[in-house]
Amino acid sequence: MKDRFELPEGMIYLDGNSLGPLPKGVAARVGRMMSDEWGANLIKGWNVDGWMAQPSRVGDMVGRIIGAPEGSVVMGDTLSLKVYQALSAALQMRPERKVVLSDSGNFPTDLYMAEGLLRHLRQAHELRVVAPEEVADAITGDIAAVMLTQVDYRTGRMHDMNAITAKAHGAGAVMVWDLAHSAGAVPVDMAGSNAEFAVGCTYKYLNGGPGAPAFIYVRPDLADSIDPALAGWLGHEAPFAFDLDYRPAPGIERMRVGTPPVLQLAALEEAMKIWGEVDMVDIRAASIRLSELFVAEVEAHCPNLRLASPRDAAVRGSQVSFHFENGYAAMQALIARGVIGDFRAPDIMRFGFTPLYLDDADVKRAVAILAEILRDRLWDRPEYLARQRVT
Repeated sequence: MKDRFELPEGMIYLDGNSLGPLPKGVAARVGRMMSDEWGANLIKGWNVDGWMAQPSRVGDMVGRIIGAPEGSVVMGDTLSLKVYQALSAALQMRPERKVVLSDSGNFPTDLYMAEGLLRHLRQAHELRVVAPEEVADAITGDIAAVMLTQVDYRTGRMHDMNAITAKAHGAGAVMVWDLAHSAGAVPVDMAGSNAEFAVGCTYKYLNGGPGAPAFIYVRPDLADSIDPALAGWLGHEAPFAFDLDYRPAPGIERMRVGTPPVLQLAALEEAMKIWGEVDMVDIRAASIRLSELFVAEVEAHCPNLRLASPRDAAVRGSQVSFHFENGYAAMQALIARGVIGDFRAPDIMRFGFTPLYLDDADVKRAVAILAEILRDRLWDRPEYLARQRVT
């Protein structure tokens, strides 16, 4: 599949866990949308080109790789907004409880959105944050909702979705999963998990491009009873009736908020086509092989680095992270040599493994370059030590 992506000559891209590369065909698809749809049809495109139906159509494409039934996923807005929607709906389902449980490995924006929501509810809610390994024991009878990111963005540590969801349900809590580092990276079975909600972004492993829209999943038996906190025009039962009172649309459509980003959805829809040709079980097996090779090579040739990710690949997502006190500068030196990873504070060098466009030779060459940078202290230069805005 490597030849299906626009990758610069000589680059080894180990950052698909942050932003996926451009799939071939996407630029042409967006170009056709601009010229043949927007350009030729203008506002008629909402009907004749199917723009209004796009969030649900693409949602079903995402749904197929996260084990969600048709009609249970919809696209639109940002991941932060989808976290807000899911969590607010979860709290409405348990009005007598006041605690949201999360962990310190959760992506910060999820915690920020939770804090903001709870603060503005003014109903004495509490956000309780524990260490990842303490989550199961912290699920007690006062928890309204458990909100977790399945795969830790820093280390790749992976929660057991089914076990934690079952524990939450056993305690009477609602389950919200963030699949930002799961969708397209590890097999996910939302239907099998029985979780109420899931959210995620599409610019990482799904290769939708920078700013690609987020998705939200609602368990089908709940979809008609959710009362959306963000009661947007396009989540209305009849948006073009222009009623002054809000009536939620049936099913997952009520989780739509604003006007869909048609250009970005066109890019994502084209990028998603590749997922009809691969199996997530095969993707996972290849990802584990590549990441295990990387760990072995780094530990053999880069003694200054210390593994930050779980050693057991079965509880690790599709990324590997290492501690290094000069990790930021070392990563900048690595990027300058054409090996792209990224850095997460305070000292983590992070590498993603996407079998669609990586192979064993890429892994071995990347480690050889990294070993040279560390051995010769090539990272110790002013241009690599100066912090940029995005790390």
